[in-house]
Amino acid sequence: MTDDVLPRPPVHALLADGTTVRIRPVVTADRAQLEGLYQEMSPENLRLRFFAASRRAADQAAERACATGCRGHRALLAERAQQVLGLAEYHTGEDASSADVSIAVAEGLHHHGVGTLLVEHLVSAARTDGITTFTADALSENHKVMRLFADLGLDVTRRLDGPEVHCSIALDTGDAYLTAVEERGRAADVASLRPLLRPEAVAVIGAGRTPGSVGRALLHHLHTGGFTGRLFAVNPKCTSLLGIPSYPSVALLPKVPDLAVVAAPAPAVPGIAEECGKAGVRALVVVSAGLDTATARALVTACRAHGMRLVGPNCLGIANTEPGLALDATFAATHPRPGTAGVAVQSGGVGIALLDGLSRLGIGVSSFVSLGDKYDVSGNDLLQWWESDDRTDLALLHLESFGNPRAFSRTARRVTRRIPVLTVDAGRTDAGRRAAASHTAAAATGTMTRQALFTQAGITATHSIGELLETAALLHSQPLPAGTRVAVVTNAGGAGVLAADACAEAGLVLPQPTPDLVDDLLTVLPQGASVGNPVDATAAVTESELRACVDRLVAHQGVDAVLVALVPTAVAVATGDDLVRALTAGPGRRARPVAVVRLEQEVPVTLLPAADGTVPSYAEPRAVARALAHAARRAAWLARPADAPADLDDIDGARAHEVVEEFLAAHPEGGWLDPRTCAGLLSCYGIPQLSWAWAETEDEAVLAAERLRGADGRVVLKAHWPGLVHKSEQRAVHLDLRGDAQVRAAYRDLETRFAGLLTGVVVQPLAPRGTELFAGVVQDEVFGPLVLFGLGGTATEVLADHAARLAPLTGHDVHDLITGPRCAPLLFGAHGGGPVDLDGLEQLLHRLSRMAADLPQLAEADFNPVLATPERVTVLDARLRLLPRRSQDPYLRRLR
Repeated sequence: MTDDVLPRPPVHALLADGTTVRIRPVVTADRAQLEGLYQEMSPENLRLRFFAASRRAADQAAERACATGCRGHRALLAERAQQVLGLAEYHTGEDASSADVSIAVAEGLHHHGVGTLLVEHLVSAARTDGITTFTADALSENHKVMRLFADLGLDVTRRLDGPEVHCSIALDTGDAYLTAVEERGRAADVASLRPLLRPEAVAVIGAGRTPGSVGRALLHHLHTGGFTGRLFAVNPKCTSLLGIPSYPSVALLPKVPDLAVVAAPAPAVPGIAEECGKAGVRALVVVSAGLDTATARALVTACRAHGMRLVGPNCLGIANTEPGLALDATFAATHPRPGTAGVAVQSGGVGIALLDGLSRLGIGVSSFVSLGDKYDVSGNDLLQWWESDDRTDLALLHLESFGNPRAFSRTARRVTRRIPVLTVDAGRTDAGRRAAASHTAAAATGTMTRQALFTQAGITATHSIGELLETAALLHSQPLPAGTRVAVVTNAGGAGVLAADACAEAGLVLPQPTPDLVDDLLTVLPQGASVGNPVDATAAVTESELRACVDRLVAHQGVDAVLVALVPTAVAVATGDDLVRALTAGPGRRARPVAVVRLEQEVPVTLLPAADGTVPSYAEPRAVARALAHAARRAAWLARPADAPADLDDIDGARAHEVVEEFLAAHPEGGWLDPRTCAGLLSCYGIPQLSWAWAETEDEAVLAAERLRGADGRVVLKAHWPGLVHKSEQRAVHLDLRGDAQVRAAYRDLETRFAGLLTGVVVQPLAPRGTELFAGVVQDEVFGPLVLFGLGGTATEVLADHAARLAPLTGHDVHDLITGPRCAPLLFGAHGGGPVDLDGLEQLLHRLSRMAADLPQLAEADFNPVLATPERVTVLDARLRLLPRRSQDPYLRRLR
């Protein structure tokens, strides 16, 4: 911990009841307010805090809290409307790794989560300062503080000493703690969204008499949609609009609305927000577009100051079709159909397309939020709402940007185990990312990073609105397949071939039927049928025969899904058989997914009413194949047990931070580490490196070569100077050097060619033969560290055979990294070479991940090549680049 305590910037966060507070460091000028905090406490609460009802102790505590800049001391307060609601602080003693913590909550505000929220922020600050343990002494009857400590999710040890209890709290913010923080955050988030999505009264601000205006359309939709609460218009020029009472200002409304929908010109929006906040409005939906930077900042400031949640600006609006509410505050062409899909989009156009598509399919919408520029309410908020609303069984997202991807990922991993979460992977190209950045408040990011997020979180990522709806139709109507084995049945051979090709291209498998299944199917199919895969039932198949065939395929253990490709024939017309009815009529929903392709179908996808639910019908074989592949991937993700990062007990994190701080102190702007510093940092994480030595003269290089020569006597010389990146391209490496003369000649060559640049050489023994791999890290400004793995050597950038996952890596993530690249078969012994040291490879990736997660200053890490042999995995060449970045806790509860 440094002598100068860095101040933490103020943030806003939610209490348990969903109200907003501001958390910031205490400053000297806060003393009077802190004295007031203690003066207003009852004698009993003073006694519990100070072990005696002492006003003098309270004054001393206020003075001590305001002693800013002291080594080993931090104090944070929570405030609302410039009133202090609580205080939490810690002081270290001789042991800088342990600190005494104290909490004070304003009279009458216990059980609102003030103290818990402050302690969470204090824990985050303490860990940044190198503190590993909090201690606290409390009276044994102080049940409030005991409950606070017990519910944190941290390991608490208590020791009774007379009337006092000594508590020791280990600041191990592992999965148990993060889960507890998540649960508190979810409850607070849902509470904060109730005024937005379940308002009892709504005011539309900006509605006028002009037909076709956005404000008037919003008011019309709320009125005609059947909103069951009270509805007002705010317009100083009229007393009634569309039969709705209108008032000159929010302050003059007969009832304070929970929600205000704003469709006013951009310059007026901050003033309207301030007026709404002063009146007690709890949530805003701002559909207005064109806010400049200053106007946007003023809007957010007003919402934060008055504790209002904000949707938008630049959005389509919101809707909640919940029975007894019927809230439609959008200006879409039609009202959304009530249903079970939750929808959150950043693009209004995408929102309209999804609303129309879900209504047409009959799935409908539970709640809809057009996030627009997403200054506050985000996809993460909506996931938590849908998780709790008891209505939503399908979540559809269109997100062009991410504010806190790691928090989003953690929420999505939990939610998607309960309901499918689907998204459109928008901004996959440079042009798409530029378009997204042009109309969203947060930065867009690269394809590989975003895809890693979706994969790790279990999110089903599609490439278009059409594919999203096609997949939603299948997931909504059918059970998940247990695997990728698909049986294709058709009444026309050509349609079956198209379906088979589509399945293979989507990564699905068409297994050949077993002899017993062939015999079984031939007993129910017409003469001339061909039982392979596809099963060609011929144009002569009847409705009952097709139903029997599908039922037998669904019941077979070697089949995970059945795709039926049908074309209309004169035979069916003549016999009166309805082949589609063979799939929809029956005793009930089938145990495995069944989908139909009808090439003559006019719409891309529809849901056919069935005896117990619906059956999805597609116009294109590729559409149903994509949907089945997505469903199979979801089933495989759900089948994996929950996992966590590896527990590595031989990490010297304290020394690693010292190495980083020392380097950045000498290089304030950051840069590439020299070989010795690089090796020192890798050793802190137990990352295996090939033996090496540093030499700055020809003689030193010879001596180093003599020490390092292996059994064959060969060594390698690698030039080094600050900023050297691609040694091979610069011809800055000499391989296969034998004897002193060759070492001297190689050194002189490097010294001559790179005169004025060369600072020394790295001497290594020539590595044995093996598979050359690449492992690395790129620190994304928004997403955090991305770990890459794949084929290494000089061709790594040309072939780009890499997989990527976001750190910290779990065991599943490491497995996916190793098996993802095209070179993976080489690692498992393809071509008779025998498998490489897979345990060692897994350890390397876990340790690289841990280093990246521990050190936000690590901008880049490049291990190339990593030599993998059956005996070991070794880093032959490593480059690390540091930048002066401040650590930010991605899981700390705070608003955007």
